[in-house]
Amino acid sequence: MQTRPHYHHLLPLVLVTALGGFLFGYDTAVINGANQYLKAHFTLDSVQEGIAGASAILGCIPGAMFAGFLSDRFGRKKVLFLCAILYAVSGLLSAVPRTFMEFLVARFISGLGIGASSMICPVYIAEIAPKEWRGRLGSLFQLGIVTGIFLTLFINLKIQGLGDAAWNAASGWRWMLGMEVLPAVALVAVLFAVPESPRWLVQAGREEEARIVLSGVGGAEHAAREIAAVKEVLGEEEGRFSELFHARFRRPLVIAVLVMAFSQFSGINAIIYYSTKIFASAGVGVNDAFTSSAVIGLVNLLFTFVAIAFVDKAGRRPLLLIGLTVQVVAEGTVGWMFHAGYSGLPLLVAVISFTAAFAMAMGPISWILCSEIFPTKVRGRAMSVATFTIWTSCYIVAQTFPMLNDSPAIGPALTFWVYGACSLASLVFVLAMVPETKGRSLEEIEASWGRAGRPRP
Repeated sequence: MQTRPHYHHLLPLVLVTALGGFLFGYDTAVINGANQYLKAHFTLDSVQEGIAGASAILGCIPGAMFAGFLSDRFGRKKVLFLCAILYAVSGLLSAVPRTFMEFLVARFISGLGIGASSMICPVYIAEIAPKEWRGRLGSLFQLGIVTGIFLTLFINLKIQGLGDAAWNAASGWRWMLGMEVLPAVALVAVLFAVPESPRWLVQAGREEEARIVLSGVGGAEHAAREIAAVKEVLGEEEGRFSELFHARFRRPLVIAVLVMAFSQFSGINAIIYYSTKIFASAGVGVNDAFTSSAVIGLVNLLFTFVAIAFVDKAGRRPLLLIGLTVQVVAEGTVGWMFHAGYSGLPLLVAVISFTAAFAMAMGPISWILCSEIFPTKVRGRAMSVATFTIWTSCYIVAQTFPMLNDSPAIGPALTFWVYGACSLASLVFVLAMVPETKGRSLEEIEASWGRAGRPRP
């Protein structure tokens, strides 16, 4: 039976998911506009520039790991409150550092918030959304991310225009980083209006509270069905971290880890963090490089709507296969253009093609899949493993890209060919290993793995 969602109850939940994604995107992209001025202000070499770009990611790794345990123990909503506070504190501290080390500490704090919210937001919306809408609502987290990335590029550009290079090196980057406080405060305010995850409430023995939440989302019949399904699978689960490595869940664990790793080793965050550097190295002027980055952000935003429109209709697998095919071709082309010395519009079109393909498929669907394929009692811990993987992979990319790009022996051409090879490996993996999950409840997906981890029809 199809559930008809109650939109006025879903709206605050959507806002939390979108704001969580927005803060993730803002914090991720703000360094793109600030890094050249940070480099001048603190007199950074290429290695230190990489550390500055990756400093938040160092906080993402422990943030993601501990958030799973904390959210399974204390609830999804409480940990989201903690994330919002971490974002606000980081925004303040990032605007006032006197030394490079103080800056790194402030960015590490923001990373704790990013890592935790990137784990909890997809889980939170997946555990509340009706199965017919789970893909679309789950995609809103990615929409929030790319909206944050897009708007941050314009915010950085606007702040950059308030003064000359000397002013930006002294003060402009502080304003860029400090603006994060505003959406962090907005997230705190919206969190007061949303309920706890109903599946977590059932697990905690608070069934009546869960029934109220689910009734508000989809009606009394929907609530009764969901609670019965959750109680059935909870009775079969132990709820320990070690259960993730049981044969029954080995395949979903492998899928989650490899999908998250492939999403980063495709090189998307080399473009998000360093698009200005990429276009500058191709001979595009600084102002044109900022404009190119803004265009990339807009494409990232627009093609996320493709995922929202089709993820619950066409399904996860078809979008992934189409998107990854385009990624492979686009990254091969980018590498060839750098090798052949092309720049300007042709290079921008090739980078845009890769960004569009990632935005419509791998970007949102990797988060959706990982939030769907694990049992309720260990979903938080399982997402911690997945987000630990994505942030570790992201750190490697962010830390190594400046060195690879600037290396006479490697350079941008070979770097993008390596990213393209990773996209090709991802395409083969999805084709061979990733099942379709659209239209199934979380409990149906869990049961589909069978005893030995092989999906049942």
